[in-house]
Amino acid sequence: MNNFKLFFFTVLVMLFTGCDTNNIADSNQTMPARNWSYANKVKVLVDITDSNKLYSIYFKLRHTADYRYSNIFVLLNVKTPKKKRSRRYEFKLAQADGQWNGSGSGNLYTYTSPLLTRFKFPAPGRYELELEQNMRDNPLKEVSDAGIKVAVVN
Repeated sequence: MNNFKLFFFTVLVMLFTGCDTNNIADSNQTMPARNWSYANKVKVLVDITDSNKLYSIYFKLRHTADYRYSNIFVLLNVKTPKKKRSRRYEFKLAQADGQWNGSGSGNLYTYTSPLLTRFKFPAPGRYELELEQNMRDNPLKEVSDAGIKVAVVN
């Protein structure tokens, strides 16, 4: 009976702490003085052993209520030693009435948005995922941090 209680407690802890065993990478980069410049690229390395698996790649962002735009453009670069693939994305951060779409905590708004879903890496190997802001402002003010999350799709 003690094993059952331990198992039940472990499952509850995992459910309430948001433990996600499918994540193979999850990184955040704090922006100096809440300014995301072109030079502050968010990078993560992933080792892909099975190119038959499907993956989801997410853009993570936190900004303050003083962020001056209702959207953001970013570039995702997927690099291998032989090739680089880039794609531009736009994310809507606010409604037409100014209401932020992200979840708020105090003065910060948080987003986790899909970049690529059900994505297959072309071959096993090490990949560098790089994210950069692609707005006209440099630096982009009132961005607290940005990140990349990579998860295996079940």
